[in-house]
Amino acid sequence: MGATLSQLFPPAPGLTETNLPSQKGKVFAITGGTSGVGFELAKILYYAGGTVFITSRSTPSLAATIKQIKSEALSESEGDIDGVVLDLADLSTIKQAAEALLAKTRHIDVLFLNAGVSQPPPGITTAQGYELQLGVNCLGHFLLAHILLPALVTAADKSKERQEVPGTTRIIWTSSQVVDGAPTGGFPMSVIVTPPAKPIVNYTNSKLGNWYLASYFSTLPQVRNSSILSITQNPGNMKTNLMRHGAKWMYYLAFPLLYPGKMGAYTELWAGLSSELGMLDAGGYVVPWGRKHPGLREDLLKSLKSKENGGTGRAEEFAAWCEEQVKDFR
Repeated sequence: MGATLSQLFPPAPGLTETNLPSQKGKVFAITGGTSGVGFELAKILYYAGGTVFITSRSTPSLAATIKQIKSEALSESEGDIDGVVLDLADLSTIKQAAEALLAKTRHIDVLFLNAGVSQPPPGITTAQGYELQLGVNCLGHFLLAHILLPALVTAADKSKERQEVPGTTRIIWTSSQVVDGAPTGGFPMSVIVTPPAKPIVNYTNSKLGNWYLASYFSTLPQVRNSSILSITQNPGNMKTNLMRHGAKWMYYLAFPLLYPGKMGAYTELWAGLSSELGMLDAGGYVVPWGRKHPGLREDLLKSLKSKENGGTGRAEEFAAWCEEQVKDFR
């Protein structure tokens, strides 16, 4: 209960645009950067001098967002902002979008897997027939992270040359506070292969899945050997369009506990740039508005570990399933 209340009523953020050092020379990629938390994060990093790449599902939205961010700058930024069109709901298009991004930059210091969908009407699927939340939140981002990994490895090599601490290069996966209410021991694969009809159940599973994938990615040889930090974060309960598909009564009931999108951006900012995080936090969990989770459930921590290491192997099982689903699109 204490951890839940701590996320509903977080302490003040420790890293904001007011004390963020210059990010000149650093490259950031943010999925879903045209609205909500991703939009606010893109503004902060661009105004701090970073090179920022955002994604959008349409060219007009992408162009309008870039124009807006540039026009709202209080002074001329030393940074740069660009982007690519990306549809996370169609695995067959992700490689082309990722290659378009790699044509613009050969290194990425922090990859923010920020985009997501929550509680769409039952029955909506991705182009490949996966339940939409599972397909977008997990499979789409999982494939994208795989394809962009060489750019992160390049950034990690440059970070090492600058004698920066290990873990400066990062992959940030987006989870949710609903994970604290996930099934005991994590989800069984049966609800992934055959998703139930309840959108909130699938949303919870997809957000726990994001944590599972963050943990799994931290074990990959390229990630581990390059000292790339892969972690997940709950940005907080936001007044964004993420809840547009949910029941109206749920939105109005939760409204007093919702915060502006910029607050969620502070969570992601801390996860991506805080010096308080290092390689010992690989696979870890960050909560609003930028701090380590104060009370992770032991049963979920056990589900992150393989059976050989005393766990239940559920994260490993889910990651293996994801690998199988995306292998033909890499």
